[in-house]
Amino acid sequence: MLQFYMIKRDKESYFIDKISNKFIGDDAAVVDGYIYSVDAFFEDTHFKREWMSPRQIGRKAMLVNISDAVAMNAKPKYCLISISIPKDMTENDIDELIDGFNSVAKEFDCQIIGGDTIGGEKLHISITIISQSKDPLYRKGLEIGDLLAFTGSIGESKRDLEKLLFGEKIAIDSKFYEPKLRASFVAKAREYIHVGMDISDGLFCDTNKLLDINKYGFKILKDINDDVGLSGEEYEMLIGFNKENKIELEKIAKSLNITLNIFAEVKNGDNRFKCYSHHF
Repeated sequence: MLQFYMIKRDKESYFIDKISNKFIGDDAAVVDGYIYSVDAFFEDTHFKREWMSPRQIGRKAMLVNISDAVAMNAKPKYCLISISIPKDMTENDIDELIDGFNSVAKEFDCQIIGGDTIGGEKLHISITIISQSKDPLYRKGLEIGDLLAFTGSIGESKRDLEKLLFGEKIAIDSKFYEPKLRASFVAKAREYIHVGMDISDGLFCDTNKLLDINKYGFKILKDINDDVGLSGEEYEMLIGFNKENKIELEKIAKSLNITLNIFAEVKNGDNRFKCYSHHF
């Protein structure tokens, strides 16, 4: 049964509220024609080294950062990488990690232009992406009657994380290892979409964020279980659009072999999904 409640702020929300300004609230900040985003990818918070090769770690660190640019309908141009390198990492490990960074940067035509390195006890990575867009996609702009939908399938990341935590193996092509970014869909669908964001904290939590910033509620159209709604680090797109554009968006998704899952309609109110913070 679907549950609704208002979420109590966690420490992340408290911190963001303390530095709140006109640039904060989207997947990235649009400033003077450029779009800036940064994400951390920390050992024992986002991954364990025994789960992934250095190359897989480098690729995922870049992908989850570029996802913010994709969500804003932006093209990543440059990136800066800061990294804490553990003492037990070999030069071969570092070469593999860099190869992971470079392979994704090349795929998205994004140039690595600098950063910082320090020694540490764990492998911690922070990447800043600088992007550009002629028509940025924001989180604000929902209207009453808009439909909410997500791309692709959701649930694999949570399922495979749980397997890893229990010492089981997962498929080499699992989305937990390598998220699928929807850059082509966002670019082709932009004119038909009011709002959008990537799903990093789970469909339930991220839908709540979208509703919070637009000050609306919703009516559920399709029941979603917790294995889907609470699966974080999916990096599929969550979008809101006028129902008149439904057929056109479904055509675009079909042309890219992507499923478009419509699950709710925007209404007045303050109802929210039940969700749990992935950070605290």
